[in-house]
Amino acid sequence: MASDSHLLLKDQLCFPIYATSRMVTKLYQPYLDKLNLTYPQYLVMLVLWEQDKQTVSAIGKRLFLKTNTLTPLLKIMKEKGLLNKVRSSTDERVVIIQLSLAGKKLKKIAEPVPFNIVQSMNLSIEELKQMRTLMWKFLDGV
Repeated sequence: MASDSHLLLKDQLCFPIYATSRMVTKLYQPYLDKLNLTYPQYLVMLVLWEQDKQTVSAIGKRLFLKTNTLTPLLKIMKEKGLLNKVRSSTDERVVIIQLSLAGKKLKKIAEPVPFNIVQSMNLSIEELKQMRTLMWKFLDGV
């Protein structure tokens, strides 16, 4: 194989992003286990802790998830007692997701998670900020 091939794993942009995503999710797992949340459920909670009472489509847009992926996730979270689903009074096709009391209380328990994750990474705060900035620059352009 030619050493100048563009099909070398080490030369791909997709692989380090994919592998980093998997490793970061793995770092979160012990903390999320204590919260009884999966990583996608944690992301939904972050969106709702930031702004409660959002439509399913608004949550999906923030998380880059389609409704057919998000709906079963929200159903499980409702069954766990973390959120409530309410039909819009102006358009019954629109479902509004809001935190339950248990979902609101979970925020306090989850507060140390980001700090713990940063502490477990072998990167400086500045490096983490640079990485986050570049990733958001990409995502904002999609």
